[in-house]
Formats: sequence, structure tokens, C-alpha cells
Amino acid sequence: MQSYFIYLECTQCGARFDSGRLQTVCPGCNAPLAARYDLPSARRELDREQIGAARRGMWRWFGLLPVSDPEKIVNLGEGDTPTLPLPRLAARLGLHELWVKDESFNPTATFKARGLSAAVSRACELGVQRVIIPTAGNAGGAMAAYAARAGVPACVVMPADTPRANIEECRAYGAEVVLVDGLINAAAQLAAQRAREEGWFDLSTFKEPYRLEGKKVMGYEIAQAFGWRLPDVILYPTGGGTGLVGIWKAFSELEALGWLEDRRLPRMVAVQAEGCAPVVRAFEAGAEATAFWENARTSASGLRVPGPFAGRLILRTLRESGGAALAVSEEAIRAAQVQLAGLEGLFVAPEGAATLAGLVELQRRGLLRPDERVLLLNTGTGLKYLE
Repeated sequence: MQSYFIYLECTQCGARFDSGRLQTVCPGCNAPLAARYDLPSARRELDREQIGAARRGMWRWFGLLPVSDPEKIVNLGEGDTPTLPLPRLAARLGLHELWVKDESFNPTATFKARGLSAAVSRACELGVQRVIIPTAGNAGGAMAAYAARAGVPACVVMPADTPRANIEECRAYGAEVVLVDGLINAAAQLAAQRAREEGWFDLSTFKEPYRLEGKKVMGYEIAQAFGWRLPDVILYPTGGGTGLVGIWKAFSELEALGWLEDRRLPRMVAVQAEGCAPVVRAFEAGAEATAFWENARTSASGLRVPGPFAGRLILRTLRESGGAALAVSEEAIRAAQVQLAGLEGLFVAPEGAATLAGLVELQRRGLLRPDERVLLLNTGTGLKYLE
């Protein structure tokens, strides 16, 4: 097994950084770093069908992931989640094709497992001995699980009103749990302080390069599931935005590899809650970056991210794809959750339900044709939100 990972690159200024050392963000412009691969060599030497027939899970894409030594992979069976048709909902909405990629099948029952598997694997390969993360809930549980698997201490900093299931999950994995008054931005400040003062390595969203790489594999799996012809529209619940940016990165890499049967790329649609919609506000204003959203409120805790660190990248992805950004109400989220459960047998997280609410709004605005293939992303199970 060989990884084609060669260097890290600043997503804003293009500066290159040594991939063999621990890196966080670009010191010059404080922007996220992204992993770059020797895609010309990979195009000559890798075969998409052989990868498809390899062992199941995210790490069958090893050549396009950033760990050098396969023995360093911290694996709990993440990846290869199902892409399911939604025929009853499609009929009700007047659509020819409606699908959902259901990330609740991952370890810890959310898509966060992908990013944290990659991040913890690479951190440990580079010598990190303890990890810390600020979280709205599910990322903390995933980090705690992978840290336990790797045998390294973990600290999770989260808002005090995080769903109880997330708090108890982190404790069950043996992580130190610190509850703070305020939102995830307050948790991030404390995590950064402890990282500086006590030597923890901070795995915050986009403040290290490798969570993005785990999340991008969703894009590879989407392409494979549809016979290497991508959907027309993908609706993604957007808090920190790692998955949205990661999927778009995957599509760019697949283009460079020559693996796509049709070069038309999907329109990426970010869905946020009306009570916390910094991406929507910036997108509609034509801004290049997001501004902090005061008094953020939503029952979908993963969407309660008032100041996404990678706001510029999220907006760039939406505009490059010809996509959109939509905000939906709490009532619409709850109604969509009930619909998905009652019509299709899927008890999705409120973040995932928000994408169905966003789809309805997309139709209302006349931004969707009935013959387009539409994919929703469900990021986790609704069971974690039960009190």
C-alpha cells in the first residue's frame, strides 16, 4: 500500500508546507491547510475498480489519504455507508430521483468518525501523545472513541447544553469532559488555551489538515455509488463545513484522476438553521467570508456554529459549484425528520432532516428541475438527540 500524499498547501495563499511535520494553519494568513497528492502518478498507477473491490471501509482509499504507514491507521470500521433511494418522498415531492447517503452507519453513529479516524491516525503517526477538541457534540464522541482506540488521552470541551448522549458518550470512552457556558466558539477558545499551556494537540475543525481528508471520502463513495456519474444536486447540512468542502475536494481529485464518466459536477447546497445561518447570510450578501452570528440557536446542535473557521472555503465551494445556501426553520426540520421516519424508515439526526427541509425550499424557489438527481446527506442518527 502506498500513499500519494506529498505536501500541504494553504487554501488561501498557496504556500506549501512539509507534510512530515505537525502542521496546524498557515502562519501567514491563518487559513486552513489542505493535503495535496501526486495525482498524475496516481492516475497512472491506481485503478478505481481495484479500489472498489478492496476491503471495505474508508481506508481502502489509502493511496488518496494522508497516512504513510498502514500500521498507523486507527480504524473502527468507518466508511462505506449506504446510499439509499427515497422513492416515497420522491413521489410526494414530484422528483424522479431522490437519494440519501446515510452516515449514521459509521462508528459512533455519525459522519464525524471519518474525519477523526484520519486526524487521529495522522496525529499519532507524527508523534502526538494527547488530543483535545472543542465540539458541538458528535465530533467529541468520535474523537474520544478513536483516541481510546489509539491509546492516547483525550479531552473534549463542549457547551454545557450539548445533548446528554454526547456528553456521556465521551465519558464512556474515557475522555476528560469539560463543559463551558456559551457555544462552540467558547469551547474552541478554552481548547486552544489548554493546547498552548498544557501541550495537547488541537483537532478543531479546519485547524489541522486531516479531518478534511477523512470527510472527503464521502465524495469518492458517492461517485462510486452512482457509477462514477455524480448527482445533479447535493444538499449538505453545514455547520463547520468540513464535509461540504471535503466532498467538493474529492470531486476535483476524481476529475484529475480521470475516473468520472461525466465531467458535470453537482451543485452543492449548504443548508443551515434560521437561528444560526452565517453562511447563508454571507452567500446572499455576496461576501467573501462569513461574519459571526450572534445569539445562535437551533435544536440541530451540529448546525449551531456561529463563526465557521473555514467560511471562505465554504462560500468558495458553493460558488464554484453554482450552488446555493438556504436557511430552514425549526418547525421545518422537525417536520422533515418525521417525514423521513414515517415514509422511508429513517430516523435521522435533525441536521440530516434539515437537508430535506432545504430541498422543499429549493423547489419553492424554482431552483430544481423534477428530472434532476438529488442527494441528501444525513450526518447521523436521531437517537443521539433523545432526552
